[in-house]
Amino acid sequence: MRRGIGTTALVAALALAATACGGSDSGSDKKDSGSGELSGTVTFWDTSNDAEKGVYKKIAEDFTKKHPDVTVKHVSVDFGEANNKFKNAAGGNSGAPDVMRTEVAWVADFANLGYLAPLDDTAAVDDKDDYLESAWGSTQFDGKTYAVPQVTDTLALFYNKRILKEAGVEVPESLEDLKKDAEKVKDKTGATSLYLRGDDPYWFLPYLYGEGGDMLDADAKKVTIDDAAGVKAFEAMKDLVDSKAALTDLSDGWDNGQSAFKNGDVAMMINGPWAIEDSLAGKEFKDKDNLGVAAVPAGSKAQGAPQGGWNLSVYAGSKNLDASYEFAKYMSSAEVQQRTTEELSLLPTRTSVYDVESVKTNTMVEFFKPAVDKAVQRPWIAEGNSLFEPIKVSQQEVLSGKSTPEQAAKDTGDAYRKILKDWK
Repeated sequence: MRRGIGTTALVAALALAATACGGSDSGSDKKDSGSGELSGTVTFWDTSNDAEKGVYKKIAEDFTKKHPDVTVKHVSVDFGEANNKFKNAAGGNSGAPDVMRTEVAWVADFANLGYLAPLDDTAAVDDKDDYLESAWGSTQFDGKTYAVPQVTDTLALFYNKRILKEAGVEVPESLEDLKKDAEKVKDKTGATSLYLRGDDPYWFLPYLYGEGGDMLDADAKKVTIDDAAGVKAFEAMKDLVDSKAALTDLSDGWDNGQSAFKNGDVAMMINGPWAIEDSLAGKEFKDKDNLGVAAVPAGSKAQGAPQGGWNLSVYAGSKNLDASYEFAKYMSSAEVQQRTTEELSLLPTRTSVYDVESVKTNTMVEFFKPAVDKAVQRPWIAEGNSLFEPIKVSQQEVLSGKSTPEQAAKDTGDAYRKILKDWK
């Protein structure tokens, strides 16, 4: 459950108290007096998925090769629980990590609560001009830097080449194309055309952008999700499910969607680079060349997908800040970003890494980098992360038939105005 907006002032006060006292369970903030080398423990909360966490654990622990007097405690934290778990630990001044892998939308939220250490003029910020401009933007809040970028991403259409070939259809460029060919895919292969994520509001955004809409107009401080484009986005999702062009699930979309795609029950799904390794583990993709990736299908007005990614943030109450800054620097370094691309096909946030041959020729980078360059920026505001819960509620209401698209858009807009009290 997310914190209510009414508790923000209290939480911020608790955060200031926590940061004044310190709160990490790691070793003390000190350097070895004899060698000047960093020492103590750095606890790292890793929010990567099951297919990635083994690699990240090894990379994190390899930090000790550079700093042998430091112990790295790698803790795998479920992404769905990580946001609230960190807030509870930081707000309660007990059990928060020194460094956390933070989703890009969390940075402004955590910083606003006082939970993150400003990183300007610390060892964590290294060669900042090497970062992609869009990735660097997600680390900023109220004129300060509260994270360093690690990986960037966006959503794309994953497709099973064999199924589309057997069905005699092309990769859809629009939702209309997808819907038109769905019956042919079903008749000739037995597969449903698309798996539609109905349980995660992030997957709503390509439908919203496809109708020419957005959540907010940040410059005008205006809520726009309940405009006509928002209504059409809910309609588009509902139409795909009602027409049987798409399967959906309202409770466990990740596992069910991945299983359906890997087993050939669906021909396509919308997902990001984080799903590549898991997808390739499926029986349909024993031949890796059977996996295709293309731009998300366009709506009636446009084509677009959201900019996402992951950053590294340092807890303001850490008792080992010097080592934590160095660890964040290491985990966002060109060396580590190259390694995560080579081993996991994730996209770097440093421009220099794209010049490395092994990265430049990575199949998924070849597609996703142009997509990332054109991805739609989200509003990097303190309330940005809380804007997804109203979408989730309305999306599920529409897909379950409990609400109309018009009502869903209105309800979402009304919820936004309660969160953003001074917005129109």
